[in-house]
Amino acid sequence: MPRRTPLYDRHRAAGARLVEFAGWEMPVHFGSQLAEHHAVRRDAGMFDVSHMTQVDLAGTGAADFLRRLCANDVAKLDDGAALYTCLLNDDGGVIDDGIVYRLAADRYRMVVNAATRDRDLAWIEQHAAAFELAWHERDDLAMIAVQGPHARDRAHGVLDPVLAGAAAELRRFHVAGEGETLVGRTGYTGEDGYEVMLPAADAPDLWDALHEAGVEPIGLGARDTLRLEAGMALYGQDMDENVTPLESGLGWTVAWEPAGRDFIGRGALEKQRDAGVRRRLVGLVLEGRGVARAHYAVETDAGEGEVTSGGFAPTLEASIALARVPVEAGEHCEVVIRNRRVRARVVQYPFVRNGRPRV
Repeated sequence: MPRRTPLYDRHRAAGARLVEFAGWEMPVHFGSQLAEHHAVRRDAGMFDVSHMTQVDLAGTGAADFLRRLCANDVAKLDDGAALYTCLLNDDGGVIDDGIVYRLAADRYRMVVNAATRDRDLAWIEQHAAAFELAWHERDDLAMIAVQGPHARDRAHGVLDPVLAGAAAELRRFHVAGEGETLVGRTGYTGEDGYEVMLPAADAPDLWDALHEAGVEPIGLGARDTLRLEAGMALYGQDMDENVTPLESGLGWTVAWEPAGRDFIGRGALEKQRDAGVRRRLVGLVLEGRGVARAHYAVETDAGEGEVTSGGFAPTLEASIALARVPVEAGEHCEVVIRNRRVRARVVQYPFVRNGRPRV
């Protein structure tokens, strides 16, 4: 039986269509996925992301452990700062991606995906034994994301008590809070906003207060179209343990310096970097009719590629995709949709930034 978040009753009362996702019963939409997408792009929406895996790590060895575990380097962080990173296997493949928040010099919180929870926790347990730290999953917490151009304005009155009246001053990719409630200025939509981590028992009241402030409930369906327009990778599609960050448009998340930091997978990544990466992740905008979907073949002038994520982009009113193609691929290609070749333009993503089309 799928697990339920602390907001399950709120979703049922709001008439959400609930589906099983990564072992959880989650709302895919609350009536109209299209309307929810536009609500986030034009105003403010909130997502129940309590299914995400939250892990706290503390101790004198916590930073050294994370510098070993993560391809990005937590040594770059000051107290209250955050970074996006990948966790790699020995071959450089991506085990998962997530955000690490530095709460203090010896305290961190990591948020990773729900679908990879068991593997992530086992990977942490395997490698943590060599370091002086304690860690545990925070399955007592919920998480609510508030996103959109007006999300922060609408949420300030609700979140100011948690941030001692300083919600407006919280910088991007930083976190602050009081007690067990943390507010990060992070997100997965390409819009500004917050991700609030708080005790599960407090989540329904926060959800209600945000709704009263004009923030609309949004399901996972719109979350996917929003992140695709923003060019944000989805684990299990745009990356997985069989491809490296260098093949997934995530080379910027690999901290090569200092050269002596031996993060897991570094040797394999260095070999690939020095030999030359043979595939890259690109954006596609279809010029003909049809919708690109994951695993559709892509024919380029340099050989075959594959769609990793695709769908209709409501902001652009066009079909878009992320695709892994040969590095030599040119400016046009064809996507094979039900044995029919549809011409597509190769573009640089994100497709949408701050609510405005870029392609």
